[in-house]
Amino acid sequence: MSGVEIVALTVTGHNGTAVQPIDAVIEPGRTLAIIGESGSGKTLTAKSLVGLLPRGFRAEGTVRIGDRHVSLDAAQQQWRSVRGGTVTLLLQDPFTSLSPVHTCGDQIGWTLDAAAGRRLPRAERERIVAERLAEVKLPEHVARAFPHQLSGGMRQRVAIAAALAAGPQLIIADEPTTALDASNQAEILDLLRAVQRSRNLCVILISHDLGLVRGRTDDVLVMRQGEVVERGATATVLADPQHPYTRALIDADPSMSAAASAPAPTARADDGEPLLRATDVVKHFGDRRVLDGVGIDIDPGQIVGVVGESGSGKSTFARCIAGLETEDSGSIVFDGAPLAPGRRSRTPDQMQIVFQDPYSSLNPMMTIGQILREALRVAGRAPTEVGALLQTVGLPADFARKRPAELSGGQRQRIAIARALAPRPRLLICDESVSALDVSVQAQILALLRSLRDDLGIAILFISHDLAVVRMLADTATVLWAGRVVESGPCAQVLTEPRHEYTRLLVAAATQENTASTPMKKD
Repeated sequence: MSGVEIVALTVTGHNGTAVQPIDAVIEPGRTLAIIGESGSGKTLTAKSLVGLLPRGFRAEGTVRIGDRHVSLDAAQQQWRSVRGGTVTLLLQDPFTSLSPVHTCGDQIGWTLDAAAGRRLPRAERERIVAERLAEVKLPEHVARAFPHQLSGGMRQRVAIAAALAAGPQLIIADEPTTALDASNQAEILDLLRAVQRSRNLCVILISHDLGLVRGRTDDVLVMRQGEVVERGATATVLADPQHPYTRALIDADPSMSAAASAPAPTARADDGEPLLRATDVVKHFGDRRVLDGVGIDIDPGQIVGVVGESGSGKSTFARCIAGLETEDSGSIVFDGAPLAPGRRSRTPDQMQIVFQDPYSSLNPMMTIGQILREALRVAGRAPTEVGALLQTVGLPADFARKRPAELSGGQRQRIAIARALAPRPRLLICDESVSALDVSVQAQILALLRSLRDDLGIAILFISHDLAVVRMLADTATVLWAGRVVESGPCAQVLTEPRHEYTRLLVAAATQENTASTPMKKD
């Protein structure tokens, strides 16, 4: 194999040139990172290399993968002979690439059949599927499982196994770990790196997370508005960026920022009474205990971070506090008054919740003004306050005429926060509310949350798998593992001097000190 050569890759769309001409060379066994914000053109670049551009976009240029040359404007018939066996695309969300109604083994088998040009005998298929699963460190019985029965990290491993099944020479991984927690992110990227080296593959990694790019890629292209503004060895570019845009990305990325940037903790109120106190909360889903005696205190005007891996129970705990889940036992007290399980005992002015994906929580058929007026009506406030709500979250009044589809991810999240602020709640619950955003947009939303705390005195419960983000924002941190609180205290102390072994593993994975570590298993 002689590597990959991209020549004059260009993408045009409805509004003209979306990606300016790009040239790049990737040697076998090496990884090229493409980084940049949403709209920078990095995903269009990736999809043009597998012939999967959205309707209305057209690619030009050529790509050579090994001894195969492909024109980027080739017909789909030609691309179908290239995808899989020559180049494969690994997507951000494995649910997008895995069928929910077929077993994982069947789906890996489809790729094997396509590569062979015939349906393989059952015994041979099962043997090769087991080999592919073993290659991605999954047991053989996963072949009989459906994707919904697996964790996010396991689903992504299955997607990698399927991608490898046809023996591609180039893997393009488009934000493959965005939805995963820190330790799973590290495991998936380290697994991809190990497989790449064993097979001597070329890899293109698309990401907005500079911390993950650092140490796992060899070279980097930095894209802004469809143009490459900086390129070079990853270590050199991230250590000594030459372009102002690259420096701005690095400054905005919490994983690249110093711990000294953590905010000073907010002092506890003199009377010592928390705004919210949860004690010994227990919750089961069927026979599985997902919360096992969890407790937390949140003071007025305080930002409390709750961290843990997927499946640790942090989102379930937040939903119990908000009344969206019904706890089996324990107590939740708000401003001295006990709250009964469920939503009925909560009032809109007590607490509101902001979810991870603002697009799915905003009605696409309504304008922003209609969305906010409805929230104001429920809160008993005048509809004329829409402009004031928009101003509170840093958006101009004319956004009231727009619809969610016309806004960026960060703007939609600001609208979701504005809607949550309509009842003037004393507690704002943010459940992974910045995890899907680019680093610079993420930094803007974190700054907005801090200003809301400072200007409105609102308390914030911030749920996240990203320790670097929690370190930047929160006053205190509570660490959940397997439904239990294993550590809590001042944020700087917990995340820089962790006492519990599990917290130390999370911190090591987040800071790339021990990227090969695996999450602790519950006894």
